Formats: sequence, structure tokens, C-alpha cells
Amino acid sequence: MQTKNLFLTGAALLLTLPLQFCTASKSATKTTEETTTTEPTVSYSRDLAPIMEAKCTPCHFPETGKKKLLNTYAAVSESSDYILFRIQLPEDDPEFMPFKGKKPALTPEEVQLFVQWAAEGKAE
Repeated sequence: MQTKNLFLTGAALLLTLPLQFCTASKSATKTTEETTTTEPTVSYSRDLAPIMEAKCTPCHFPETGKKKLLNTYAAVSESSDYILFRIQLPEDDPEFMPFKGKKPALTPEEVQLFVQWAAEGKAE
């Protein structure tokens, strides 16, 4: 009787062992997938710096800039909440940027890049 119980216990262990490897494999795959989907898709240097230079000069860039300088990653990152607020206002609002038609307003796609950049953690 004891031999039969020992045999059944051993058989049960042998049958469940492969299942543990399947579970571990799925777990590792899920972790890899989660890691790749959390990578930022928008970066300051690649996506936002060209917009800043095109739409925010000369006012917020050195030499002729008389307003708060927004010509570096650090400056834009630090002021991102305020920038997002200003570029999403109605164009007839006195706080809207770019100010009074000095430059064309950001397109909806450009505004969305800023929103996404901030949401993804402000990659440099």
C-alpha cells in the first residue's frame, strides 16, 4: 500500500513539473511584452525640439528672445505643464501661444505630440 502511494505521489509530481515551466514561460513573455510597450514613443530631441524652434522663435530662443527661454530640454521639461496649457487654449484667448499670430498655431498633431510626450514621462 505504501509503495502504491509513493508511486502515485511520484507520478503526480512528474506530471505537474512541465506545467510549472509553461507558467514560467508565459510569465517571462508577459514581462517582456510589458517592457516593450512602456517605452516612450515621443522624445524631445527628435519630435519636440523642431516644433519649438519652428513655432517659438524668436521670442523664446536666445539672442532675440525676450521671454522665458525654451530652447533646451530642461527648460521645456520644467515648463511643460504651462506650455501644454497655453498651446491648448482657444486661439482668441490672450494667453494662447504662439502669441498674436507671430507664428502659426501648432497643429492638432503637434499638440498631441506634446501631450503624449508629457504622458510618457518626457523622454529627452
